[in-house]
Amino acid sequence: MNRTMRLFIIVPAYNESKTIQEVLGRIKQHYSAEQIIVIDDGSSDNTYDLVKACGVRVYRHILNRGLGGALGTGLAVAKELQADIAVTLDADGQHDPEEVKRLIAPIEKGEAQCVIGSRLLNHTSGMPFIRRAYNMVGNIITWVIFGVWTTDSQSGFRAFSKYAIDMIDVRTNRMEVSSEFFKEIRAKGLSFKEVPIKAIYTDYSMSKGQGFFVGIKTVARLILLRLRGR
Repeated sequence: MNRTMRLFIIVPAYNESKTIQEVLGRIKQHYSAEQIIVIDDGSSDNTYDLVKACGVRVYRHILNRGLGGALGTGLAVAKELQADIAVTLDADGQHDPEEVKRLIAPIEKGEAQCVIGSRLLNHTSGMPFIRRAYNMVGNIITWVIFGVWTTDSQSGFRAFSKYAIDMIDVRTNRMEVSSEFFKEIRAKGLSFKEVPIKAIYTDYSMSKGQGFFVGIKTVARLILLRLRGR
């Protein structure tokens, strides 16, 4: 990457004391502590203290706002820091920081303003069947509501150019933010590309997914978002 380019990695975290230090340690093998932005989303465990001990940038929500709220704060911080590229990466350990280079390459080459790391472009990614099924439902809902087709609407591994960071306006607070990004991509006329990534699944990361009823609430919020034209 061009050394003059300012890259920041945003890690939303809520009660991630089991994995956060390991995840940050893996990121720090490739990037400096100053490039890492952790948003502690009102954790009730010691996530915040563990992040502080890692010496990275950390911002804390007093109350839990949800994934959307944490990512919105992270992008606002990246914008304030005049980031040229911002990458979002989950705190549960399912993303490999070594693949950040693959994710940002299309932005560096001017091929896209937003890049989605897709676990379904690579059939050997190790994505469990139940996650594939949930993801396909999410893809269809995203397409029906916002008119954008993607192979991995629920991916938490994304990259945004400086222009995209300036243009994207996250309004939702919870899990529906994953689909909202595609709404913003279409509404703001942003170009996007998907690149294949692998996913690292453990019992812990599997336990962090949406349940059925949470999924229903997410769909309802997305429909309201579309109806409001926001």
